Amino acid sequence: MALEPRGWRLVRLYRPQGFPVPLLWVYAGGPDDHVGLGVVVLAVPGGAWGYHDAERGRRGYLAPCGDAKAAAEQVEDLLKHRMFPGTW
Repeated sequence: MALEPRGWRLVRLYRPQGFPVPLLWVYAGGPDDHVGLGVVVLAVPGGAWGYHDAERGRRGYLAPCGDAKAAAEQVEDLLKHRMFPGTW
C-alpha cells in the first residue's frame, strides 16, 4: 500500500464479521492521542471503482482505484489536518 512507506500504520479489516465491506484503517498514534481514517472501495458512476473515506461513504470520494498514490496523498492530507487542525 502506498501509505506504509510514508510512515502511516495500517490495519486491514477484511473479514466479514462486523464490517459490511472490507475496510483499511489508516492511523497514527502519539503518546496521548490517536488519529485515523477508514478507507473503503465503492462503485462510482460509469462502472468504475474508487477509494472513499468510510465515514463519509459515497460523499467521501478520495481517488480512483487505479491511482493508489493519489488516494494516499488525500488520506495523508486528511490525517494531517486531524492531527494539526490549527496549522493545516
